[in-house]
Amino acid sequence: MSTEQRKAEHIRICLEEDVGSRSIGSGFERYRFRHEALPELGFDRIDTSAEWLGRRLRVPLLISSMTGGTEEALRINRHLAEAAEARGWAMGLGSMRAAVEKPELARTFRIRDVAPSVPLVANIGAVQLNCGYGVDECRRAVELAEADALVLHLNGMQELFQPEGDVDFAGLLGRIERLCRDMPVPVGAKEVGWGIAGDTARRLADAGVRFLDVAGAGGTSWIQVEKFRSADPVRRAAADAFADWGIPTAECVVEARAAAPGCTLIASGGLATGVDAAKAIALGADIAGFGRSLLGAAVGSAERTAQTLERIEFELRAAMFGIGAGDLRKLRDTPRLVRI
Repeated sequence: MSTEQRKAEHIRICLEEDVGSRSIGSGFERYRFRHEALPELGFDRIDTSAEWLGRRLRVPLLISSMTGGTEEALRINRHLAEAAEARGWAMGLGSMRAAVEKPELARTFRIRDVAPSVPLVANIGAVQLNCGYGVDECRRAVELAEADALVLHLNGMQELFQPEGDVDFAGLLGRIERLCRDMPVPVGAKEVGWGIAGDTARRLADAGVRFLDVAGAGGTSWIQVEKFRSADPVRRAAADAFADWGIPTAECVVEARAAAPGCTLIASGGLATGVDAAKAIALGADIAGFGRSLLGAAVGSAERTAQTLERIEFELRAAMFGIGAGDLRKLRDTPRLVRI
């Protein structure tokens, strides 16, 4: 099956099938904010602005890497990009291997014309560094997208259950280190739904990775996505044993912040509301990322997507107002987030 066909199947399955974790949550449900009845601030003066990759953000929020490589993906990406530009979010692109290998698909990732001011992140699977990719291919991905940075996604468990998967992850850390040294833009690393533990965060930071997206458990399980694509009865049956595999996102944030204090830290994986984003930032994240929870709106229109983003922003600011945090520094330092 071609990469283009696979990407189309991924979109359909994520929209139509139950591919969420079964009983494991993102971990944010284990925390709550203690309400502040006297916040001593005006709601309209709450400051959520941030800076990342040399660009300003109105909110510390990211549209996580999702898709590309098909006509439907082009429409989705442009809706997401228009909404990101309108609302001041950052945006990550889906895996760009299709565009690197088939130049005719590159246009499905070209969104800079509708999102000229947002931080934009190109995306390549880390395992491709063991399959012939090097700095030239990675630079090509960045140039095609006119991106500000490159993220390498770490998706070993997905590849294992994917019919076309590449499962040789041996020696990747050394290749990542060389790429970080040779790339002209910052290089980050992200999981795709099972989380980055503290010790792994430390190794990646030591290798030169500049930002980490922990992408923990609690949201989409790509093992379950691949189950719906697989004709292998062994892997289809085995997928159920891994429905709750992974480290909850909240745990990843705490561990990664302690292990890699110098990295920009992105919390994604199961976030659905601005309250989740506020909790993630209070636990140590710099940016909160949203993925499949935006996909339905993005299929519809840029306007519908922007409304969803606006709702999340309002929830973030409302949570800050409710604990008396007038800016992101005070949110990060708040004593009002408690574990239940």
